[in-house]
Amino acid sequence: MNVRRLIPTTAVAGAVVLGLTALSACSTSDAADGGNGGKLKVTASFYPMQFLTERIGGEHVAVTSLTKPGVEPHDLELTPRQIGSISESDYVLYLKGIQPAVDDAIKQSGVENTVDAATLTTLENHGSEVSGHDHGHEGEEEHGHEEEAHEEHSEGDGHNHGEEGGADPHIWLDPVKYAEVAKGVGKSLEKADPDHAADYKKNTDALVAELGELNTAYETGLKNTSTKTFITTHSAFGYLAERYGLTQQGIAGIDPEAEPSPARIQEIHTIAEKEKATTVFFETLASDRTAKTLAKDTGLKTGVLDPLEGITDKSRGADYIEVMESNLAALQKALGAK
Repeated sequence: MNVRRLIPTTAVAGAVVLGLTALSACSTSDAADGGNGGKLKVTASFYPMQFLTERIGGEHVAVTSLTKPGVEPHDLELTPRQIGSISESDYVLYLKGIQPAVDDAIKQSGVENTVDAATLTTLENHGSEVSGHDHGHEGEEEHGHEEEAHEEHSEGDGHNHGEEGGADPHIWLDPVKYAEVAKGVGKSLEKADPDHAADYKKNTDALVAELGELNTAYETGLKNTSTKTFITTHSAFGYLAERYGLTQQGIAGIDPEAEPSPARIQEIHTIAEKEKATTVFFETLASDRTAKTLAKDTGLKTGVLDPLEGITDKSRGADYIEVMESNLAALQKALGAK
């Protein structure tokens, strides 16, 4: 992995005399040959995977994300150069079922250390209407409730996401599931680069602790609210709803750009009245047209709930933790937290 070991020391000394600029310039262009300043060359499929590898890998990794900021991950098409860079990676972290183009490219890349984050936790099926459990329960049950809870989901309007029987891939929006993934990523990095295993473990423990604090903030912040129902244009929040005893009403299933049918708009209007929902949430990367139309038709407010598929200068926070804190504040306001 570290090409410089192969360079005779006299050549290195010569390079030092010539100035280190030449050496550092070639180390970036030679990244494909394993130059990369001796760092593990990591490819992440999109932001939630990039965040994990950067935080856990720390100074030992050079991370490239296949999805540029501001690009809708579901729509990603890869360039030949990106496909080439996947096969030159030392380690690839992706989430199967979100980006078909990435799934195919990784399958063909032949990279030894490829990790599908979906295998590091349990996925569930969520329709566009997701109810974690009865509204009488506060979101403080033990974290093992997912298995029995998903039997209760209604079908909503039948929109599902991903492959394998419509499993919902948005696991990163539940801090508990995301922490499970983080632990798995930490272990796989230790295996891929045993020289730095102690650092990966330390960084994983620190991140898992931070996600634990985030989970506690959500549990306490959403415990007492005047309604448990929120309406969103992108049904990405099934796991989050289930974790904290909320009900997500998706307007048009999981495609953030999809237009809802007049019947669905009427249905949402009825649900909003019955459940005392106040707000239609849209996201930062997709158009807010649907949310604004619906809000006008139903007399509801609009707000931003970020599915955290990418960070841009419009994001309400600089990283995953900060944006999740903004999401919590937006939910508390919309649900009437006491």
